[in-house]
Amino acid sequence: MTALKEILIFAGTTEGRLLSERLADLGVRHTVCVATGYGEIVLKQSPMAAVRQGRMNREEITEFLINGSFSAVVDATHPYAGAVTQNVKAAAEEAGLLYFRLIRESSVNAAGGNVRYFESCGACAKALENTAGNILLTTGSKELSAYCTSEKLRHRLYVRVLPSMESICACNEHGICAKQIIAMQGPFTVDMNEAVIKQYGISCLVTKESGMAGGFDQKLKAAEQMGISVFVIGRPKEPDGYSFDELCGILERFCGKKSSNQKKTCITLAGIGMGAKSCMTGEVTGAIEEADILLGAQRLLEPYGTKPEKHPFYRAEQIIPFLKGVHGKKVVVLLSGDSGFYSGCRTLYDALEKEINAKRLDASLRILSGISSVSYLASCIHESYDDAQVYSMHGKELCNLAQRIKSSPKTFLLTSGVGDVRLLGKCLADAGLFACEIAVGYQLSYKEQQIWRLTPQECRGLEEEGLYTCFVKNPDAVPKRLTHGTADAAFIRADVPMTKEEVRAVSICKLSLHSNAVVYDIGSGTGSVAVEMAALSEDIQVYAIEKKAKAVSLIRQNKEKFNLQNISIVEEEAPESLTELPAATHAFIGGSGGKLKEILERLKAVNPAMRIVINAVSLETICEVREALSVLEIRDEEIVQLQVSRARQAGNYNLMHAENPVWICAFTFAA
Repeated sequence: MTALKEILIFAGTTEGRLLSERLADLGVRHTVCVATGYGEIVLKQSPMAAVRQGRMNREEITEFLINGSFSAVVDATHPYAGAVTQNVKAAAEEAGLLYFRLIRESSVNAAGGNVRYFESCGACAKALENTAGNILLTTGSKELSAYCTSEKLRHRLYVRVLPSMESICACNEHGICAKQIIAMQGPFTVDMNEAVIKQYGISCLVTKESGMAGGFDQKLKAAEQMGISVFVIGRPKEPDGYSFDELCGILERFCGKKSSNQKKTCITLAGIGMGAKSCMTGEVTGAIEEADILLGAQRLLEPYGTKPEKHPFYRAEQIIPFLKGVHGKKVVVLLSGDSGFYSGCRTLYDALEKEINAKRLDASLRILSGISSVSYLASCIHESYDDAQVYSMHGKELCNLAQRIKSSPKTFLLTSGVGDVRLLGKCLADAGLFACEIAVGYQLSYKEQQIWRLTPQECRGLEEEGLYTCFVKNPDAVPKRLTHGTADAAFIRADVPMTKEEVRAVSICKLSLHSNAVVYDIGSGTGSVAVEMAALSEDIQVYAIEKKAKAVSLIRQNKEKFNLQNISIVEEEAPESLTELPAATHAFIGGSGGKLKEILERLKAVNPAMRIVINAVSLETICEVREALSVLEIRDEEIVQLQVSRARQAGNYNLMHAENPVWICAFTFAA
């Protein structure tokens, strides 16, 4: 192999910048060509890297290559800059240099009614004329002319461009006024995109299919969560090329460098407690001081200056692509609270570990714990928490919160903000738990810290947004019953048929429910079986399926009476209603409407190992059960006939009155 001179990179993307950093770390001299002064600013300075700024046509590129001391050319320009790619490739061939095309990693194309793809900016602009509302244009400043031809369309645009004079001038030239310009450097998180959409009242987001490095996934996710449309300019067909990792490997071999000689990236997942630096552990503080790069939610990064390098990434899908371009650095991911206590640390750790084990990421990984807001609040209010229940309301659907507090003398709650505190007050008031004492910790560890003692009604009146952790003391706590067996008289019934207490007890026993079970209660009636099952554990999710409006009303009333949020009511007929529900682990069939065979076939399709219990009161139904089961493979079958008699007083005597006999058929599908 001839002696290596230099490598020339035509940049213009995040990958181009990262490739320059990789070569610099390897000690390989190279030159980076950027079109604008802003492109030069964002490049990391290194004695191994020279920068050439300014646009060049094909002849100028050819002359630059011939007169330079280059051994290879890397085209890392934007996937939409097709003309530039053609010029660079042709110039490299004419200069007799090796040419490598760096292909940006794609995202999976989104599908659905709110996402539309277009072949060109012109076609997209034409379609936008048939829409209403404000438009967030994230395609850059070069394509502005396509969207600004129409006067009516131009005034609806909010244009997000790079914070460079070239971009601002382009906006001004096309009649985009200052209030319509959002000059910011990406990529942007989902939260940041959502904030922009909300701030400017956006109805439609326009983007190029810019891949993971360009924040395409984050744009789609934000638009989906905000319920707005997305217009996508489809990516042009790329010439043959290499992914970032593939090209790095090729260049390492070409330059005679071995990646194994590089230091591994050291990744630390650090719990920083409530947020104030004074409450961090010494180990976490030391890791942050030694870090080259800090990652985390914007709120957690704000206390730190320009050093170390900071990026507002906190999800695995953001962090992993970024880390693949980082080598030999100390990276600290900031996580609020304690890394092992209701934290996103576990999910992120598993995702990173998977990449490391698959050798897609050359890094070491460690976790540092922090001080949780629960332990901090407990010390402030002089309470212990080893004998308390601890739950998180953050980012979760409320699940039987009143029932939890009703059976626990002490409960700590992590919240996502003042809305959760108001919701806590409402739940306690609705359940009649007015004797509960509530301690609310506001902005714990910060200078704004407050500890308030509030009633449920006072909680409902809170308005100040911020970080909240709550403690609830219930002086009238009643130990939770560990068995089902609610009396029939406790249910709101009217004249809708109801599965009787003893039959419910045996049927639920035969279901063999377990934690995290998902149960269909088909033909739910009054919802008595659904209520009994849901009350067993907050971890059980029950879907009460009933087609009759009167019965549905009773189910809803009983759900509210027993304060059970883990019952979802489905006002439709089975089996059609089962299609859109989460897959069940168990099913109770109290009524089939003559469609038992079809229901069982659908249930087996949903989960071929599902546990089933069927109640039957007539011989005809039993025959229907036997006929349906004759064509299905089952195991662990049990058939029980239950005859219940109740004593009723007649004068001085108690006479036994028999209820109708019920057959209980239980089995498990054989997978």
